[in-house]
Amino acid sequence: MTNQSDKLVTTRWLAENIDDPDLRVIEISRDQEGDTYSKGHIPKAVFWFWKDKLWHTSNREFASSYEIASYLGDIGMTARSKIVIYGDPIQYGTYGLWVLTMAGLSNVSILDGGKTKWIAEGRSLSTLIPQYEPSDPIESRTDLSTRIGRDDVLKGLRESKRILLDARSPEEYMGERVSPPGGFDHGAERVGRIPGAQPLFFRDLLNEDDTFISPKKILEKIRPLGIKAGVSNDVVTYCRLSHRATLLWFALTHILNIPNVKVYDGSWTEWGSIVGFPVEKNS
Repeated sequence: MTNQSDKLVTTRWLAENIDDPDLRVIEISRDQEGDTYSKGHIPKAVFWFWKDKLWHTSNREFASSYEIASYLGDIGMTARSKIVIYGDPIQYGTYGLWVLTMAGLSNVSILDGGKTKWIAEGRSLSTLIPQYEPSDPIESRTDLSTRIGRDDVLKGLRESKRILLDARSPEEYMGERVSPPGGFDHGAERVGRIPGAQPLFFRDLLNEDDTFISPKKILEKIRPLGIKAGVSNDVVTYCRLSHRATLLWFALTHILNIPNVKVYDGSWTEWGSIVGFPVEKNS
């Protein structure tokens, strides 16, 4: 089985279509200064620092549909445009697609494998910053059906049919850290996990080159967790800041076509700091 999804494009497809005047490529990065982008990016890719373009300027909220449409208008997006996103690192790509989907955009895909696979295949990088003639923002309608808040997650702990998926590292899930290994440990006041959450480490859905594993292998990963393909489940994914959680959401929603999968965007950074909210951890 191959990853057949109109939301997932291959590096070969992108290379063959890179000169399409209606194509826009966006690198969404956690590197605020854009140093990695400046050293080399996929040709014609523009740079977005994730907080600048996907979050509200002051509130802990996502950018509005109009704001995102304006950012896309700045790079000349029209009704004919197709947007391809890749993340630096990979999970920022699925996060970007999720946010743009909530902003009502449907012509957005992510690059399977991102820059990791692009480089592994010997494809060239560019240091040129593309320039586009701005266009008027395209009107879109907000759709928050794939987002869930802390109160609904708390209420759902009593729902026996809900499946909570924790996309974090084993160390975070076990309550040994509040952020991934290898860096400063920060992000919440407490260690642990949301009660009843089952682990599904986001990297387990990826190959070494950052491409998604096959649908058959994804099914093998989720079957023991009680998730069934072809029917509507009640699934909520989370991690620390929701980037890794969106990679699970993407795999279930857009590769396996499983409906009713939501992302808890407050994730552990919020849950692990709220007074009175229950926490589960290994003793």
